[in-house]
Amino acid sequence: MVDFPNPVRRFVGIEISNAALNAVVIGENDDIVETRAALLPDPDSLLPHLIELIDGLNKGVGGFNRIGIAVPGLVDRATGRVAFSANIPRHSDFDLASEVRSATDFPAVIENDANAAAFAEFQLGAGRGSRNLFYATLGDGVGGAFIFDGEIWRGASGFAGEFGYVPINSEGARLEEVASAANIIRRTRNRFSQDSTSSLNKIGEESINLTDIIAAAEREDDFAQMMLERTGMYVGTAIASVINLLNVETIVVGGAIMEAKHLVLDALVERARELSFAPSFESTSIVEGELGQNAAAIGAALVCKQEG
Repeated sequence: MVDFPNPVRRFVGIEISNAALNAVVIGENDDIVETRAALLPDPDSLLPHLIELIDGLNKGVGGFNRIGIAVPGLVDRATGRVAFSANIPRHSDFDLASEVRSATDFPAVIENDANAAAFAEFQLGAGRGSRNLFYATLGDGVGGAFIFDGEIWRGASGFAGEFGYVPINSEGARLEEVASAANIIRRTRNRFSQDSTSSLNKIGEESINLTDIIAAAEREDDFAQMMLERTGMYVGTAIASVINLLNVETIVVGGAIMEAKHLVLDALVERARELSFAPSFESTSIVEGELGQNAAAIGAALVCKQEG
């Protein structure tokens, strides 16, 4: 058992990804008190790394009240456990919130990472002032979340917002199959031999990653720009469905792909315009997220603050 001092009105948010832990501490007025990150070399050893991070945060800021943990998976609100995670399946094998509380004495709340990021952007980021919002995150996976009347909308079983499962063509291909980081890389490799003039040829087909593709596009590499613009078109196709069905006020797009900024967003907006009911499109604002890599961690802290 870790010996913690008396807590103050501060809240921790931690985002878990495949390879890292990203944490923030927020104060009573939602100000960011502390940020920390730690590598996660082996997801199987998540718990000791997580406890070590929490211990370090506690010693650094002098205590806090609750912990929110954002995970890449479906969260069963009835049990507080991860029901399914495509990226980290082993998360559904144990009760993470109970394990954290047992080791630290701090109450812990588990939230889907897209829900958490959406809530952060709604409260403190690009969605400020909106009543209703859809958030799309494009990174290791493709996720989505809804905010209706200021609250996360989770659906009948808590699994709403699975944006990556939206079909984007008549063959039934899902958005995640073309727009996640791994699938952007896969599509780029599949077309690699068709453009020998691309600067990506200097890196080599097997070594290319998403950062390389974005960097090449920013250097006005036509091939890299085309791959990102096509990604934006795929996402715009799916976002048009959200606009047509729900006429949401604000759509915020975040995640690692947004390092490409307008290269993806411009194509996304134009495709959504083409496929949307015009009056609904004109009443919807589509913007880039403002909170960057801290969005899910900030949202997890805000969620546990709200529930505490």
